[in-house]
Amino acid sequence: MTVTVPDDVDAVVYDLDGTLVRLTVDWRTVESEIAAVLRDADVDPSGLDAWAMLDAAEDAGVGSEVESLIAAAERDGARDARRLPFADEIETRLPIGICSLNCEQSCHIALEKHDLAERMESVVGRDSVPERKPAPEPLLAAAEELGATPERTLFVGDSAGDEEAAERAGTQFAYVGDGPTSY
Repeated sequence: MTVTVPDDVDAVVYDLDGTLVRLTVDWRTVESEIAAVLRDADVDPSGLDAWAMLDAAEDAGVGSEVESLIAAAERDGARDARRLPFADEIETRLPIGICSLNCEQSCHIALEKHDLAERMESVVGRDSVPERKPAPEPLLAAAEELGATPERTLFVGDSAGDEEAAERAGTQFAYVGDGPTSY
């Protein structure tokens, strides 16, 4: 599981869920609740996952209601999150931060629960900037908060979406473990 930090890196940004911790979110229940909101807004949620439903909700003008549902589930899931083994291998000599698809508050909750918060100099969640991963803006915001240029930032994650965010932001990238998982 070890990630080697290249010599040309000035900061390391980590994905949170699936990389350092595992939030305990029942996504089927969340998606069912989102689907009900969408149906009430005359939007067909068939075949959409939570993130596509969030996009549809934003388009239908009910994005804040759906965002609140997701964020509440993430905050609850962060309180019960379990620490993953890689959390014991985080960088200790460079500035480090978080760039997550989870809401920022859930990131703080999980980091506090597992004594990782004090080390993080930047925490960027889904709701910290106007765009969300895999858009480059969240990762670029984290790198900037750490005082690093994108090309001298290493993003460590567990999903193809994390890799896409790194590519779009122009950062270096490393997978935790053997390769990508889904969101």
